[in-house]
Order: sequence, then C-alpha cells, then structure tokens
Amino acid sequence: MAKVLVVDDSLSVRKVVERALLGRQIEVVCAATGSEALERFERDEPDVVVCDVVMPDRDGYEICEYVKRHPRLSQTPVLLMSGIVNDEVRARAARAQSSDVLSKPFAADDLLRKLDALLAPAARASAPAEAAPAAPALSGTNGHAAPVAPPPVAEPVVPRAPEPVAPRAAEPPRPAAGKRAAPAPAAAPVGSSAILAQFAAIDGVQWAVLVDREGFLLEASTDSAVDPEIAGALSACLAESSDGLGRELGRGALQGMILEYEHGMVVLYSVGAAALLAIGLGEPSVLGKVRYYAKKTLPELIQSV
Repeated sequence: MAKVLVVDDSLSVRKVVERALLGRQIEVVCAATGSEALERFERDEPDVVVCDVVMPDRDGYEICEYVKRHPRLSQTPVLLMSGIVNDEVRARAARAQSSDVLSKPFAADDLLRKLDALLAPAARASAPAEAAPAAPALSGTNGHAAPVAPPPVAEPVVPRAPEPVAPRAAEPPRPAAGKRAAPAPAAAPVGSSAILAQFAAIDGVQWAVLVDREGFLLEASTDSAVDPEIAGALSACLAESSDGLGRELGRGALQGMILEYEHGMVVLYSVGAAALLAIGLGEPSVLGKVRYYAKKTLPELIQSV
C-alpha cells in the first residue's frame, strides 16, 4: 500500500487530504510542524510528501531540500502546497527540486490527479516481477533430474478453548472517526441547531453547516447529497487562505464571502474568531434573504460558540 506524508499546520487541510484519499488504498500519515515532518519522514519512509510552503518552524522548501539530500530516500517526490502560486513560488520550488506545486484551496480531483502521477513510478517499482520457471536440479552423473522430496505435511492445529475473561465495566461510547470528543453531553453549541434549521427552511437553501476554525463539524442542517463534514472542512480551508489574503492586503480579518458557481452559490460568514458558518444556495434569488437572516442571527451564534 502506498504511503503519503501530509505536512500542514492547519488541521482542516490535513483533514481534507485524508478524506480525499479515503478508500484509495493509500495510507496517510500527518505532521503539523516541519520538525515533526522530518521525524515522520525518517520513521515512515513515505512514497510521496505533500507539504505546505508556509510552516511555523521550517518552511516547505527546507523540508523538500532535506528530502532531496537524504542518503536513502532522495528519490521521494515532494508536492508543495501554497496559497499563492506565482513565478517566485515556482522558481523556489524548482530550486528545492519539488515535483509539483498545488494551489490552495484545492479540489480533491486536482490533488488526486497529481498524486496519481507521483505515485505511478513507485507502484511500478514495487510490482512483483513474474517468477521464471525453476530449472530442475540434475544429478551429478547421468543428467537426469534428481527426485524432489515431497513437502512436509503440516500437523493439524487443534484450537484451544478460549480462557474465561472477567467481565469489564462498560466503556463510554467513543466519538465517531473524524470528530473530537465533546467535553459536555451536548456536542453542538446551544441554540445553533435551531438557527441552522431556520436557514435550511428558506426556499432555495440546500444546506447549512457550522464548523470550528480547524474544520471540525459542530452542527449541520442538510437534506442534500452534500457531505456536511467535507463541506465544513473545505469551507474552513478556504476561509483560512482568505484570512491570510486580508492580512497581507491590510484589510483585517475575514467577515464573510459570497462564492458564485455554475450550479449555485456558497456563502461564508465568520462566527467570531472561533467558528465559521457556510450556507449552500441553489437559487441566487434567496441571497438577500440569507444575508438578512445571517446579520440578524450571527450575534446569537457567536454567543453559542
């Protein structure tokens, strides 16, 4: 099974990559810092490294250079991720011998296409060679094949009766994969469920999700085919890069954004510094109603989170 090391200080980005590779027969290992990435690289020896350019301790270029100088694993391809992909970024990536650069935020199909191309040589190298038929062993005198001893017959294994196990106390239910355990019995913030349900009740609204800034789903109201966890994680990833753009341009923190697509719209709102509200619209005509209700209910959502 192929192995991919994902390096990003954003939990939401790591979660998006893990979900994109789910069911692809690819093992995913993650690192949140450059130092951790180097340790995981030595220990896990991945087939591909997917690394963010901007990291808190070591940037992606340094990690890529480390990989390319490695005495045994220098052939490991490195896919760099960057919120800004321009000539300077491409030039630095080329000097670090990166295999490719992926623009953030990214679609799952773009990531899979690049990884498939990078993993193809490793898959061919690890494919078992077709075994050639073994030549018969010859005796030393008459040239006839020497008799081959029959393989030993394995003795039947008699299963042992299981030893009695003392009953143990019932454990509390574990949280579902991809979700953090809530400290209180109520997993969702107080009042958020009713607010999201009212958004979803508006004609033309397909779904509404509330996530924290790391992309963990807090609450969802959707009857569509959209996976709320994926919608929330991708929205958090987009909001994170947009926050960075606002800081670079001196515009302050992100308050909200309206995204227009071929088949509908997505509206994002910051819920204070802790969470993010994402709403999917099938009809652009309801945008005004959604914006009015968001302005009215955002103070309540901020208090709830």
